[in-house]
Amino acid sequence: MKTLHKLLLLSSLTFINVRSFGQEVTTNPYTANNKGKIFIYWGGNRGYYSNSDIHFKGDDFDFTVNDATAHDKPKGWHVDYINPTKMTIPQTNLRVGYFITDNYSVSIGVDHMKYVMTQNQEATVTGNYPNPGTYGEVLPNGKTKLTEDFLMFEHTDGLNYVNAEIARHKDFSKYLGIINTDKIQFNGLVGVGAGVLYPKTNATVLGRERYDDFKVAGWGISAKAGVNATFFKHFFIQYEWKFGYIDITKAPIISNSNAYASHHFTFNQGIFVVGGIFKL
Repeated sequence: MKTLHKLLLLSSLTFINVRSFGQEVTTNPYTANNKGKIFIYWGGNRGYYSNSDIHFKGDDFDFTVNDATAHDKPKGWHVDYINPTKMTIPQTNLRVGYFITDNYSVSIGVDHMKYVMTQNQEATVTGNYPNPGTYGEVLPNGKTKLTEDFLMFEHTDGLNYVNAEIARHKDFSKYLGIINTDKIQFNGLVGVGAGVLYPKTNATVLGRERYDDFKVAGWGISAKAGVNATFFKHFFIQYEWKFGYIDITKAPIISNSNAYASHHFTFNQGIFVVGGIFKL
């Protein structure tokens, strides 16, 4: 009788263990694998830029604003981010990607940042330009004040960084005690990217009519790290911090001329996006 009880108890434990094991490997059939999935996201950013020496070259001027400061142009939480007619006005990020393995994705996207040279700052300007002192720019201390009459310089129709990235993704839900990742899943990611700059530079140099068109004007490289929370298999929110280097080699600045500006600088970008992930 004791032997029968032992056999029944052993059979019950075996059934429970097999059933539990079966549940463990089949609970998350969708989120357990990423290979073959595509994702798309949209959101906004804040940009931070290092100082840079901005060189301006034209037919009758050739000068450099040394160690110029700059900032972004945030719009904050605004309906324009979801207004189809105004979605390109704020600082935005769009990306589409594909998982080539469970842990690696490739993607293409546009980081629509905005770069504004700080107006009325006092800077050291070297080189030459016509009629110095007539723009309210010359200061007694030998510095030059970047007045609106003298110089305005922005990439505000977009410091558009069009880039490709490769990223590694890691699910760390189990470390947070999450069993069913089909309901909620937490991921980390790191990646690197490279691309071209396609800005529409807004510049007024010595009061002359600006060039007003988009043009490939340089290149950039970047690295990023981020965290992701995915809900009900398909929808996610994500925060990334991206660091990079941009070299604007030749941005047109004056209409109907060969005048251009060039500079290089590093940037930091905080990015918050919402998106979806699906299988093809």
